[in-house]
Amino acid sequence: MSRNALNYCVKCRGLIHRDPLTCGAACGRVSHAKCSGLSEQQLQIIQITPNINWQCDFCLRQLFSVKLELCLKQHEKRLEILERGLATSKCGKVNESCKEPVLCPFLPSSITMKAVFITAAFALFTVGLLVVLATTTNIFSKSLSKSKLGDGEDSRLNIPINSKIDDENIGGGLVLRFVPRAVWLAQPAQRQLPQLSLPVPMVIVLPTNSENCSSQAQCVFRVRFLQTFDIESQQRDDIAYNFLIGGDGNVYIGRGWDTVGAHMNGYNTRSLSFAYIGSFHKQKPSAKQLTVTRLLLDYGVEHGKISSNYQLVGASTLAPTVTEYNAELLYQSFANWTHWTTAT
Repeated sequence: MSRNALNYCVKCRGLIHRDPLTCGAACGRVSHAKCSGLSEQQLQIIQITPNINWQCDFCLRQLFSVKLELCLKQHEKRLEILERGLATSKCGKVNESCKEPVLCPFLPSSITMKAVFITAAFALFTVGLLVVLATTTNIFSKSLSKSKLGDGEDSRLNIPINSKIDDENIGGGLVLRFVPRAVWLAQPAQRQLPQLSLPVPMVIVLPTNSENCSSQAQCVFRVRFLQTFDIESQQRDDIAYNFLIGGDGNVYIGRGWDTVGAHMNGYNTRSLSFAYIGSFHKQKPSAKQLTVTRLLLDYGVEHGKISSNYQLVGASTLAPTVTEYNAELLYQSFANWTHWTTAT
């Protein structure tokens, strides 16, 4: 039997000797019957019923993501129609100008105007006071952070504080910008995760096999969905990756620098994972993703998280039989990088 004829379970990665359970979607992945999570009765129904088939978690995740985005778009359309309906009910027609209401029908117009001026002055005073308080609080928090951390880093995740970021760089990939877990609405890890032995000798790059993203709003949605899938479907303690790199040029913190990931069995305790949001079967990673990767690697070496003679390797090199690691256009983008290797 040739190597290409072997079937490997998408769940346990073990060799399937007989009666594989094949995904009914386009991916063609196979699984042991016992790894599918189906009962004996459900398996019998699939075997005897021609119009019922089994789908793997990857295809279900893609289908759920598409349906969720479709629901969001439909919800936005309903809100737009509702707003137009409210405007029509108030003014008769959308394009007709509504008659300006009287500010206070029980008071003379002169008293009403004085009340407006007093209210406006008070509002301006309140806004000015809030600006002063916000500026003072910001200065105090920066000085407090510097006095506690010394080197301008977050004490738990060891990442730069965003005080170095200017508005022109946000999403540009020109300066290393981390998006903390709180910003992408991460749920807490299910338990205390083990710590990495630093510096690691290897950085593994791999795709998330999700839709790509080009804005922070899109990327936040993708990352949050990936964490939910990893915890609820894959029974992991947290999102699998150490860092996720979006098409917007931002680095989304998964498990961070110091925590063991769950990206690849056999390599988790001696590597960091850089997961690129997308599938990369038909398109290459964006220039922003590649630029910020260099900055992230340099930062890791400089701060003792990554060994200076590290190996940068694609996941498919380490596990060529696992189809979810296939992303040739992603790996080709690193072919001429100094630390890139195709053999371990």
